[in-house]
Amino acid sequence: MNGLYQTVRRIADLDREAMRRARDRLDRLTKPQGSLGVLEDLAERLAGITGSPLPRLGDRAVVVMAADHGVAAEGVSAYPQEVTAQMVRNFVQGGAAICVLARQAGARVTVVDMGVREPTAAHGVVERRIRAGTGNIARGPAMTREEAVAALETGIEIARMEIARGATLLATGDMGIGNTTAASAVTAAISGQPVAAVVGRGTGIPDGRLALKVRVVEEALRVNRPDPGDPVDVLAKVGGLEIGGLAGLILGAAAARVPVLVDGFIAGAAALLAARLAPAAVPYMLASHLSEEPGHAVQLRLLGLEPLLRLRMRLGEGTGAALAMHLVEAATRVLAEMATFESAGVSTRLEPPAGDRTAGEGASSTPRTPS
Repeated sequence: MNGLYQTVRRIADLDREAMRRARDRLDRLTKPQGSLGVLEDLAERLAGITGSPLPRLGDRAVVVMAADHGVAAEGVSAYPQEVTAQMVRNFVQGGAAICVLARQAGARVTVVDMGVREPTAAHGVVERRIRAGTGNIARGPAMTREEAVAALETGIEIARMEIARGATLLATGDMGIGNTTAASAVTAAISGQPVAAVVGRGTGIPDGRLALKVRVVEEALRVNRPDPGDPVDVLAKVGGLEIGGLAGLILGAAAARVPVLVDGFIAGAAALLAARLAPAAVPYMLASHLSEEPGHAVQLRLLGLEPLLRLRMRLGEGTGAALAMHLVEAATRVLAEMATFESAGVSTRLEPPAGDRTAGEGASSTPRTPS
């Protein structure tokens, strides 16, 4: 556990001076102040994360962590468990949705086997198997506490590996039949929300199976009694190996001052665990989108994060995060490449006469440039 807690201790606050300088430049660009909205906020946050008032994006990587879940035996998914291993092979062959979207975003996809039930033996998979899938959380714990720590520390290792390869932006991806059930259990345990409020249809299950899934998560919480004040206990009792790995990835990125795009519901469960382990890691998380899974909105509220996109997506794999990479790049380019009023020779906004308190255009609080 030394590696985990050493990483947590290395997570520093955002660089406020870099943020101030970035905001000062944003306010001097050839536009009304604040007129690019979220892009400006994002640019300022990136400055604070990286410690540079002009953050630049170089290499970017989507890390897809895969593992199986014993709870799939309860019939909570529309797909058989062998799909996990089959999709891992699809990832490394470039045929999955995340592969298409990552290519478009100029990102590499790193696939990590955290605990697929049957070894895939596929070329290009990073093998970090901790065990052959979790236990059935409806009958007992997902894993031991030692295995949970190993999953977290493996995620930290993968973050370091990707950053050493040049990654300046990381994104979370996942694969694992049954993992929305585990993510629901983690979310309910940490949030205290009713199980029915956080359980969704996952792979597209019908009403009858959805009701079964709610009962399975309720049983998992009753049987295991995870301690919401101990995120490692929650992970060990009702989580998943890939969820632990993604939580570690987030912590490792934050410790290295690298922004990490959090994908959907599974990644959101990992983000909750990371936030409980290290509250200072939250500002390093960028919420890429709002998943259709109902528990994702609960997660984002707890984290205090606003999603960049709302596209009715619920695939996982890192697909929402890959799409949000375009917005992250746009924010850095606006900050670095736009001209200032001074450099472009453009007149700045007219100031209202002293003492003018009318509600007319000249007294508007909205910054503007003359036309």
